[in-house]
Amino acid sequence: MTVTVNTAPARISAEHPAWQRVKAAAVALRKLQAQDGSVPDPAAHAAAHGYVEALVSAVKAMAPAFPHDALYLDLVCRDFGRWAAGGFGVPDFLDSLLAFQPQADRENGLQHLVVFPMYTQNGSTSRLVEAVLIDVLWPDFIAGLEQGDYSNRLFVPIRFIDFTPGYDTNSAVLFPETVGVRATPRFTWGAIFADREAARFRRVLRAAADITSLELPARAAELLEDQELTEKTFVMWDLIHDRTHMRGDLPFDPFMIKQRMPFFLYSLEELRCDLTAFREAVKIEKDEAADPEARRHAKLVQYAVIFDRIFRFAITGSRVRNYDGLGGQLLFAWLHQHRVLHWTDSRLTIDWEHVAGVVVELGARIEELYWRSIDRPKTAHWLAAYELISGTVTPNPASVWAKGPGALPLDGPPRGLTDQVMDDEFPLSMFYEALEKKMRPVIESTAGITGATDPALPANGPAAAAA
Repeated sequence: MTVTVNTAPARISAEHPAWQRVKAAAVALRKLQAQDGSVPDPAAHAAAHGYVEALVSAVKAMAPAFPHDALYLDLVCRDFGRWAAGGFGVPDFLDSLLAFQPQADRENGLQHLVVFPMYTQNGSTSRLVEAVLIDVLWPDFIAGLEQGDYSNRLFVPIRFIDFTPGYDTNSAVLFPETVGVRATPRFTWGAIFADREAARFRRVLRAAADITSLELPARAAELLEDQELTEKTFVMWDLIHDRTHMRGDLPFDPFMIKQRMPFFLYSLEELRCDLTAFREAVKIEKDEAADPEARRHAKLVQYAVIFDRIFRFAITGSRVRNYDGLGGQLLFAWLHQHRVLHWTDSRLTIDWEHVAGVVVELGARIEELYWRSIDRPKTAHWLAAYELISGTVTPNPASVWAKGPGALPLDGPPRGLTDQVMDDEFPLSMFYEALEKKMRPVIESTAGITGATDPALPANGPAAAAA
């Protein structure tokens, strides 16, 4: 008789003793580190050596559960050892970072243990030791989309299992560029925590729908009831959004890396990528030959883009150069001014029969701006972008930009134009001022949220309408 032996590594939970030791050592090290990641106080070095030894020992104990990361885990232990032996200066983990390649094994449920000195976007700005235990989210229909028209070899959707304090925040990404290294490598992956995005979305949408008396379509209401469904929806959205940054008639580099430029240009780039995801979702939903799961989630992506943009993006964060906030304001105002979104009798309604065409039209306007930009000087492109936005969202009455090109220092370097953009160039409307006050506690409550925080929130808000 043949006996089949299961050789798959055991799954690691948040309660695993070795993981708890990794986490405890990382948290202890963080308390000794400066913003650049070093441990500047020589009196703390003895303690730091002990924490590094404990962390490395625990990582080695966990390594058999991650055979796909064997080289990385070996090198990260060496990097920690070298950092300690060198006197805890500014950390350099380039060797282990180059060995960590999660995009090479995108398998649903595959686990990774990630430990680096790094900052966390929308979390900590200091390069402190962070440890995060994650699952990969890679459902079959996403694999099919990625192998077809939506290839994106860099994209890795993930889910939290557990994390150190840098992720007990609003951070929902794991990016290699945040890691402390001696030289900047070519980045080959980017990971997004779809479970945090989904859980945050569900909590905010539930509250916003209740406050505005919005009757959700039945299929949109499913997102409130099912965390896993919403996670997959966000994976599909993020897959298309992420690849869009590199595609299209771009103004050479839409982000203008390492250059100062008006924040509203970032608003248009992020919104362009979201509206591309929306447009492609409409296309997939109507494609009868497409995977049924892809078509199902395509409809949900459309709801997610609209609701996340108008309810969470628009009123999250400070009013200092908030480019995601402006993108949400722009989408809301565009829908309202094209009469598919209505705020009447203190009740929000959306004309779902016509909304898709209106959203796609806004995306086309931004793409036209980009296409024309190739033939325009930088300043002319900036002015055209401002004209597009200010034609829908009202600028600050005190704005110099709102007075037109004649009021701007066009004879100097572009930097002077950027300096004239107000921190809150496009203030919140009266509608959003009132909504923000009511939604503030809900949005603040989503810091550190994960899929496990709200695994299932039964719908109890406004009744769902027919899809």
